[in-house]
Formats: sequence, C-alpha cells, structure tokens
Amino acid sequence: MRIPGLLLVAMLSVAVLGVSGCEEKTPAEKAVDGTKDALDMREHEKMKDAAEDAKDAVDNAAEGVKDEAQGN
Repeated sequence: MRIPGLLLVAMLSVAVLGVSGCEEKTPAEKAVDGTKDALDMREHEKMKDAAEDAKDAVDNAAEGVKDEAQGN
C-alpha cells in the first residue's frame, strides 16, 4: 500500500509535534492547561490547535483506510 505524500507529511508532523510535547505533568498542571485551552489562553494557541486538528485528521484518515481494508 502506498501512502499519499500529503498524508505522510501530516503523519510525520503530528508525530514530531507529539514527541516534542511529551512531558510529565502533575494533575494541577494538567488542570491549568485544560483551563487555558478552554479559554484559548495557552502559549502558541494557534499552533497547538493546528497540531490537534492535524492529529484528528490523521486519525480519521487512518480509520478510513482501516475500514476500506476491511471492506466496510
């Protein structure tokens, strides 16, 4: 199976952004981040929202490919 170039770039981008964003946070830090996210007050908000949207798109595409492979 050949992965289209745009999908490959999107998957790699999400992987890089995901790895760079990996850090252990306390529950209090997670709560603060969640609140800032809800209020659109996070640092680099637009970039983080774009990464989340890209991840969702890749997840949806992967689910579609899986469904097609299974004949659903």
